[in-house]
Amino acid sequence: MLNIISLGAGVQSSTMALMAAHGEITPMPDAAIFADTGAEPEGVYTWLDWLEPQLPFPVHRVMWKEGLLKNIQDSVGTGSRWAAAPFYTTSPKGDGMGILRRQCTREFKIQPIERKVRELCGLAKGQRAPRGELLATQWIGISLDEIQRMKDSEHAWCRHRWPLIEMRMTRGHCLEWMQANGYPAPPRSACTFCPYHSNHEWRNLRDNDPAGWAQAVSVDALIRNGGKGTTETLYVHRDGVPLDQVDLSDPHEGQGQMFSMMDECDGMCGV
Repeated sequence: MLNIISLGAGVQSSTMALMAAHGEITPMPDAAIFADTGAEPEGVYTWLDWLEPQLPFPVHRVMWKEGLLKNIQDSVGTGSRWAAAPFYTTSPKGDGMGILRRQCTREFKIQPIERKVRELCGLAKGQRAPRGELLATQWIGISLDEIQRMKDSEHAWCRHRWPLIEMRMTRGHCLEWMQANGYPAPPRSACTFCPYHSNHEWRNLRDNDPAGWAQAVSVDALIRNGGKGTTETLYVHRDGVPLDQVDLSDPHEGQGQMFSMMDECDGMCGV
């Protein structure tokens, strides 16, 4: 049976991977898998480049087709299918804000990792796993303060494990562990245009990652007239105005609000 880390390259999963490298979580993983949406801030890719050589097991980078950003760019305005992010909507009737159903996590995070896990387990495309046989344990970096995000595996041949919850570690404990072991703090892992950003995260993107901010502003403008299956006006920010016009001093702060909104989150983003 393989032990495989779902590596989001954020605080929790990076801490989990490094703790395993130190032998503080056992057994030693066979591999880690990073699902690239093609829309992470540059700091995440830089961090991943640093992290890989620190680990005694391989890190596989996978991407579904050409990534979420390219999917949005190619589909909006053409009528082709897109895997919608949970963009905010404003009805032409003026009856308030809504939010699109989230598809991006499943199609660009969860499923690419599952495909790679199957491959590492020796399962060909379309091949059924042997009945009653456990082939893999997938480690997911959800911490104690995000316990509501835990979800069991959908497959009998693969089970989920949450080592940080086993160790009663919060995100704050992860940062303390990184500092105590002489490691820098990992960046926040999320797509540049993720609608679940708090205003603090939007400000950080604007002030510290000009290229990422420009990408988010560009996507926000691109989606304004909707995509296939939508007739609403779409925005990346909950205020329902263009991103570069939002008053980001308004105190929508912290991850707590973000994760309380993520009812359909499968525990793969932002860790």
